[in-house]
Amino acid sequence: MGLCKCPKRKVTNLFCFEHRVNVCEHCLVSNHNKCIVQSYLQWLQDSDYNPNCALCNNLLTTHDTVRLICYDVFHWACLNNLASRLPLHTAPAGYQCPSCQGPVFPPSNLASPVADVLREQLSSVNWARAGLGLPLVTTSDVSDYTDWSTFDGQEKSGVYSSHSYNTSLSPPAASPPTQENVGGLHKNGDPNMPEHSVVNFPAASTSDTITIHTASSPRKVYDTRDVHGSVTQIDFDDDKYRRRPALSWFARILKNRTGGKKTALSWKQRVFMLLLVGVLGFFTLIIIMAKLGRASAGSDPNLDPLLNPNIRVGKN
Repeated sequence: MGLCKCPKRKVTNLFCFEHRVNVCEHCLVSNHNKCIVQSYLQWLQDSDYNPNCALCNNLLTTHDTVRLICYDVFHWACLNNLASRLPLHTAPAGYQCPSCQGPVFPPSNLASPVADVLREQLSSVNWARAGLGLPLVTTSDVSDYTDWSTFDGQEKSGVYSSHSYNTSLSPPAASPPTQENVGGLHKNGDPNMPEHSVVNFPAASTSDTITIHTASSPRKVYDTRDVHGSVTQIDFDDDKYRRRPALSWFARILKNRTGGKKTALSWKQRVFMLLLVGVLGFFTLIIIMAKLGRASAGSDPNLDPLLNPNIRVGKN
């Protein structure tokens, strides 16, 4: 178990293998959606990980991804193509994770950020809507989208393959497809096509799928090793398991006391602090003087009764 470093400060057992930090499901969805995340115990047993998709063996950062409830992550296009090849009468239990053979569809009573994002992503395709218990989406568009020769944007493929966009093209052709498109697919330039329509491309080539995401922004690295952090907070891999000093807890207390936002003391608090310091100083002075007085009394000749001329000690 560990504590996530996001503002929510949730206790979690999930661990990001790439950034080597504990993450909660909220951070997993927002900041680590393309990272390899498993339990912290699995990272302790084996910290090696494969940053590639298990279906196409390409980097996960190159395309849109989907994370199942078992926390395995794949390319959305790869998982969609794999599930689309199954028969239409396949039961929901027949859709399994390619890595761990776990269920693809989250249980209906599971409430978590990962499950919510997965349901939203699966509801965009017909094969998954049936497994989620949603009605199938019907469309009146009967165009054969598998025939790419009729695609009027074929002449613009050179623009996408060169990783740059020509400003002379019309705005609909120059704008890259976003993730809000249903199923992550093109609308084929048809403005009359409804937003909720679902189109599958079982015969889409690999080059077309790659060039769709060439305009995506570079991936951000969420490194929690803050250079401005205090020296008492050790979170590096080399020092993570070393023995801590005996008084490290006292240093953390001082850091918590002085590290926060300082507020001015009221006059009552100031008077109380002055009185407390004065009383402690007074008793300390009395104790010190008493110790010194007792130490010198033993060697004082004036206190020796045998040296007093007024005291006569006779023999028995």
